[in-house]
Amino acid sequence: MKRLFLFASLFVVFFSKAQNFYDRATVQTIEIFFASASWDALLDAATTTDSYVIADSVRINGVSFDSVGVKYKGNSSYNANNNKNPLHINLDYIKSSQDYQGYRSIKLQNGYQDPSMIREVLSYAILEQYMDCPKANFANVYINGTLRGLYSNAESIDEKFNGDHYFLADETYFKCNPIGGAGPGSTVNPDLKYINMDSSSYFNGYELKSPFGWNRLVDLINTLNNDFNNIESKLDIDRAIWMLAFNNVLVNLDSYSGAFRQNYYLTWDLNSRFVPTIWDLNMSFNGFPGGTGSGSGSATLDPMSNSTSANHPLIKKILANPMYKRMYMAHLRTIVQEIFATQSYLSTANSLRSTIDASVQADPYKFYTYSQFQSSLTTAVSGGGPGGSSIPGIQTLMDARVTYFNTNSNYVLVAPTINSFASNNSAPAYGSSIYITANCSGESTVYLGYRLDHQLKFNRVQMYDDGAHFDGAAGDHIYGAQVTLNGVDFEYYIYAENANAGIFSPQRAEHEYHSINVVMPYAVNGNVLINEVLASNSNYGHDSNDESDDWIELYNTTSTGLDLSGLYLSDDPLNLMKWPFPLGTAINANDHLIVWADNDIEQSGLHTNFKLSSLGDNIIFSNGAVIFDQIILGPQTTDVSYARCPDGGTAFLYGIPTFNAVNSCQSGINEGLLNSVRIYPVPFSNDLTFHADGITGKELVISDMMGRIVYFGEISSDSFTISGNEWMSGVYSVRINDNSEIFFEGKVIKF
Repeated sequence: MKRLFLFASLFVVFFSKAQNFYDRATVQTIEIFFASASWDALLDAATTTDSYVIADSVRINGVSFDSVGVKYKGNSSYNANNNKNPLHINLDYIKSSQDYQGYRSIKLQNGYQDPSMIREVLSYAILEQYMDCPKANFANVYINGTLRGLYSNAESIDEKFNGDHYFLADETYFKCNPIGGAGPGSTVNPDLKYINMDSSSYFNGYELKSPFGWNRLVDLINTLNNDFNNIESKLDIDRAIWMLAFNNVLVNLDSYSGAFRQNYYLTWDLNSRFVPTIWDLNMSFNGFPGGTGSGSGSATLDPMSNSTSANHPLIKKILANPMYKRMYMAHLRTIVQEIFATQSYLSTANSLRSTIDASVQADPYKFYTYSQFQSSLTTAVSGGGPGGSSIPGIQTLMDARVTYFNTNSNYVLVAPTINSFASNNSAPAYGSSIYITANCSGESTVYLGYRLDHQLKFNRVQMYDDGAHFDGAAGDHIYGAQVTLNGVDFEYYIYAENANAGIFSPQRAEHEYHSINVVMPYAVNGNVLINEVLASNSNYGHDSNDESDDWIELYNTTSTGLDLSGLYLSDDPLNLMKWPFPLGTAINANDHLIVWADNDIEQSGLHTNFKLSSLGDNIIFSNGAVIFDQIILGPQTTDVSYARCPDGGTAFLYGIPTFNAVNSCQSGINEGLLNSVRIYPVPFSNDLTFHADGITGKELVISDMMGRIVYFGEISSDSFTISGNEWMSGVYSVRINDNSEIFFEGKVIKF
């Protein structure tokens, strides 16, 4: 497993407050300044092309940013006649280095269809208990010095979000909303219905937010509809089930569960599958003016809604699978029982209302009166709600939902009980085997879900009551399963079911889980080495902010996981303890670990308090007193790394970076073709010589990393030299074509 960074597992408490820019206890201040007094007309005009208008500056809580992209966003929530439209602010639209506390993209909702003003923020506060989702709070927005009103402020789902939650910042992800907006006129909806294997057939229904990924999406859709037995290899099914359960309980119909099947993201994760993320909750709690596609939304929205709908294949397929249906109802019961039956959400709702009360009063362009805001938990507001009727009071709606669920035939089915669970070893060593046992009643089958690294997906295996799995006597309702701990973490949950219903322990699994500390030896001198360094990075590896920062790769030379607590990295020989590894940082057996040398310690993951210099630097790995490893770098070339060859070896080469992977020892040349074509010297500074028999008559194409061709010509001899004197330093792609087929392909580096 290639660990990008260490993630500290924290169980989220319902009343916890997000910090800083998304602190729910504070209202942010965002001021936008346009040079033109006609800024509103400019923003309206820009909606036709979904383009940005450049603001002279944006000031966030007193911090100013120059030349910022601003545009109106939204579908039904946007109207050219509104005095307060939803906003998208892009801090790095012109200046790529601009961010506020690591956030570059700011999404602001205008309170449309929500007399309570808290629907979006409250919904995310509930959702974060069960799956990864954006943070959200509130902001007062001023334009050219005039207050436009109170907005909800939801974290953008972008490269930073994906890196923080799914551990890949520069991979495939889709915004699942129809191009041009949802509605009856949409030619394709993001409903995951299978059309054909031609990716262009899906272009109008999904917005690709990354450079590539259409084939992956088509593969997912094909598997969902035509090969559902293999769905777990393509989709995080547990998070998909949580998404559907949440949408149903909160009557969130401007979603996949509604008529337009939209407002979610699909992100490619470290496990080579898509993960769904819910987006746009400003119309939850039955605030959406439309039905589900098979009946209007209300307090009596059935958990099985759309279970036979051809327009909702994700719902149809999941609810047709007996185990997934039981898991879905288990998740749905958890949300109802934890949040709404206990009315615990009201504490958060009233806290949010108190936080924004003065801002709502001062809002000059709010869509509802202050009196309607005050009574919005219990009183419906006529007009604009589902079917044009009314927008319900949140508490009134959810009290009625609880009453309805308590009489629903699927909801009242009796699940097993997981009475207790245990491990035969509370402090197992790395590489050892342990048994997990569970004492259940009312069950027919019990499963153990586990993973050996926080970034990996859970494996689900059956547990046995056969007397052979450390489970006591056969048939005593104690189940056991054995796991070998070949990983740095052990996180697990238990799922039990009978013919009617299922239950998880913990009930918020897989979002929450039980864990056992894997005991690993501390790394000592010689165990871990500096394996590769990239001191000038433009394109090889991105951190959770999608920044191509400098990085240091460590390599564990041993066959056991190692604890790096108490060790340090430094660029200063006089201060060996400059940056300590966080307690609990681990590196797997014969594996790599990336540390970002970017002086960005406020980011999640491993980020040092120093940067590397492309002019030369000193990198020291030590215990604070004894140097374990040290590399002295001279002047560096962009996107050329200094790496051990092989991993953990004694020789170093400059070459094409191999971020978090086995080092290439061929200086960028395709190893499988070395016997066919020789290119030297590699790296080169001036001339580049080619030699091979039988390459005359073929075309040679050399291009830079931007795809620009710097050399094109027909090869006239078996050995020849070309000049690269005028080329910029960097990595170049070399291709030799033979009748339109690629004969040779590789990369070379120029210093």
